[in-house]
Amino acid sequence: MPTKMMLRRRQRLGQYRIEARISVGGFAEVYRAYDTVEGIRVAMKMPHQELVDADTLNAFRREVRVAAKLDNPNILPIKTAGMVDDRFVIVTPLGVESLGDRLERRLARSAALSYMEQLLDALACAHRNKVVHLDVKPENLILFPEHRLRLADFGLARVARRTMSASGSGTLGYIAPEQALGKPSMRSDVFSAGLIMWKLMSGGLPEWPFKWPYPKHERAAKSWHPALIQVIRRALAVDEKKRYPTAVAMRIAFNKAKDRALL
Repeated sequence: MPTKMMLRRRQRLGQYRIEARISVGGFAEVYRAYDTVEGIRVAMKMPHQELVDADTLNAFRREVRVAAKLDNPNILPIKTAGMVDDRFVIVTPLGVESLGDRLERRLARSAALSYMEQLLDALACAHRNKVVHLDVKPENLILFPEHRLRLADFGLARVARRTMSASGSGTLGYIAPEQALGKPSMRSDVFSAGLIMWKLMSGGLPEWPFKWPYPKHERAAKSWHPALIQVIRRALAVDEKKRYPTAVAMRIAFNKAKDRALL
């Protein structure tokens, strides 16, 4: 992974003072920084400089405009995006950790249910606005105080895949079968959400060929109502036509199942 352009602690980038690198991937790195104007800490995502050209920057700008239209408490807002001291920077609020980090520790059933509902709310908002995420995974679900979950990287993953010829189409482990074949749709987001929700329910992660029963089914069956499990099972249908067409439809079905579970 590229590291030669790593920023130093206390280095200034415009109005931002770098504090620490949070994560690094094949396409970008994320830093915790202090905004010296607003007096708050933020997250700064920066594509590796050697991967950025004029076409990529234009693609980023288009995707940022799309993401800016998604006004929802469960979607990570972009504070600003643009060139800062010759680096393309995307600045967002700073979360506590990702859902991927949180899943490393024991999770209460009430918290898991809340995260599932918030994930579906975020995706439903996107799908109502004709926006498909295509990289729904625990690392793109950022947690904030009071169990607030926000879905990040709307559109940015698509730019990354166009830029990196060897990147594939989505994140291994959370990708729908048809997406792997280059034919993604809103149903692909539904599938990825189903994988995350099953992991929240059971601690297991279904894998190809996604045959029922999924890993740790017995554990899930002891804690969750059959109606909720059935929602996940439909979301994970290998035949995309058998899934919910959008996250809006899946959210409605999940609400009904939850109501049955509470009877």
